[in-house]
Amino acid sequence: MKDEKIKELRSNTEKAACYFSKRLAFTLGPVELKDITEQEGDVKIIDVRDKADYEVGHIPQAVSIPYEELESQLEKLNKDELHIVYCYNNYCHLGSRAALLLARNNYPVMELSGGFKTWSEEFRFAVVQ
Repeated sequence: MKDEKIKELRSNTEKAACYFSKRLAFTLGPVELKDITEQEGDVKIIDVRDKADYEVGHIPQAVSIPYEELESQLEKLNKDELHIVYCYNNYCHLGSRAALLLARNNYPVMELSGGFKTWSEEFRFAVVQ
């Protein structure tokens, strides 16, 4: 029964197009983020990991706002900027939670796929220490 529903869903190209267009609108990969950081623009990169981990290393231009502090820091953010959030890795949901919090409070937001680990270890892009 489950397999049939999944098969049916997979053949629904309209739903697939909707899913992938939303995914592309609200997530980006390390190469896209690197390109954004090299261009001028109203973008704020937010590291939602613990401050101690941010101090060990973080993405250039990122600011540290741990997820637990994000809600109390919202008034310091600009609703005219695009906010790009990231956490530890693919298995961490802090970035998604932060993105949801920002979106619910009317802040434009995207999430970095793969988090800091993908940026620093898989793509070996520069980090600030």
